[in-house]
Amino acid sequence: MTNPSLNAEYDVVVIGAGPVGENVADRARAAGLSTAVVESELIGGECSYWACMPSKALLRPVVARADARRVPGLADAVRGPLDTAAVLAHRDDYASHWKDDGQAAWLDGIGADIFRGPGRLTGERSVSVTAPDGTEHHLTARHAVAVCTGSRAVVPDLPGIDEARPWTSREATSAKKVPGRLVIVGGGVVGTEMATVWQALGSRVTMLIRGKGLLPRMEPFAGELVARALVEAGADIRTGTSATAVRRPVPDGPVTVELDDGGHIEADEILFATGRAPRTDDLGLETVGLAPGSWLTVDDSCRVDGSTWLYAVGDVNHRALLTHQGKYQARVAGDAIAARAHGAPLETGSWGAHAATADHGAVPQVVFTDPEAASVGLTLAEAERAGHRVRVVDADLASAAGAGLYADGYRGRARMVVDLDRQILLGVTFVGPGIGELLHSATIAVAGEVPLHRLWHAVPSYPTISEIWLRLLEAYRDA
Repeated sequence: MTNPSLNAEYDVVVIGAGPVGENVADRARAAGLSTAVVESELIGGECSYWACMPSKALLRPVVARADARRVPGLADAVRGPLDTAAVLAHRDDYASHWKDDGQAAWLDGIGADIFRGPGRLTGERSVSVTAPDGTEHHLTARHAVAVCTGSRAVVPDLPGIDEARPWTSREATSAKKVPGRLVIVGGGVVGTEMATVWQALGSRVTMLIRGKGLLPRMEPFAGELVARALVEAGADIRTGTSATAVRRPVPDGPVTVELDDGGHIEADEILFATGRAPRTDDLGLETVGLAPGSWLTVDDSCRVDGSTWLYAVGDVNHRALLTHQGKYQARVAGDAIAARAHGAPLETGSWGAHAATADHGAVPQVVFTDPEAASVGLTLAEAERAGHRVRVVDADLASAAGAGLYADGYRGRARMVVDLDRQILLGVTFVGPGIGELLHSATIAVAGEVPLHRLWHAVPSYPTISEIWLRLLEAYRDA
């Protein structure tokens, strides 16, 4: 239950009750440490209500219909439009209708005390919380304060931006109706996934991409294949194009987007998917010698550089802005906090129990577009920049028998980046329908630094898409 104490001392104080903060609290409580969790919004955080869960709930019907349309005997049965009301209701269910009772009950169940309201550092190991009724709570941490406040969407400071009331990822995943025309600024994960959703639900989508293509952090072919599918679905993708101003003179009217080429576009809504900033602006960082609004630099146990008690876990440390990676960091940080509290030795070497080593070279990600794009580890460009001597092996995913059974006219591609000196994989990328569940095999290979000669003995089941592993290894051995 919410703790009423005005002044309280705990072993650990966690600021932020998203998935990251929840996992830090869980590991601390499992080690017998008293724990307080502070949350100013909904327990469960961005992922549960405005990001991972609602976006994937929106995407699942879209991708399932696309897959079904490529299966003989089923294609004709799914030619009609999606049931928009049902899709949005499904989304609402997965966002728990923006109520956090279940998540609060879980935190209460592990024995963590919940403090509702904004939390601020007020000095070393000290946190103040302003409750909704204005009451001030003062918390002291014996061992650690963990900042798990996440990140927020960045909206550029363009002329007219305030009156335009643009969407960010929050509005895009929680909208109650389909805009007739939607402009999306940005071609990263949020931009491509939301283009996939709203195009399929009936919007005329225009994407404005400042750079050369979509998904710039992945191998170039990933963005190319996703762009091709979006264009075939009806989206207008304009690369090398930026918005310079926006106008919405009538609050309920259309928005006009001015472009750097002198042209303009009119739309019903505009989504800016142009990056993230840390939620550290009003956190009291100045009271402990840190800059408000900054990303927090940490070591591999997620302890803030120069501190013995302050931890920054998840998006705020800018290592890997992904929910699953933040939860991984939280498990590492929670165990490190507990070990230090109990005076136990720490394993902080590479791949040690108290080191988030995977952040450096084994970060997995799935983009739930149609086709899906998934990667783990380093791209070719990243590996070369890091000075590795590498070789790339590409394969057509359609060459796997399982791909043809999965969908008629299957289109996809796979790549592995091989470290020639150590004969291990530095990175793997898959793009194609149904490959999201294939990624964990690659994650194990990369994180485990499995030698290629041993991977040769990992026999893929026939006929599955995973047989692409055999095609990649054959190509490497036969070259």
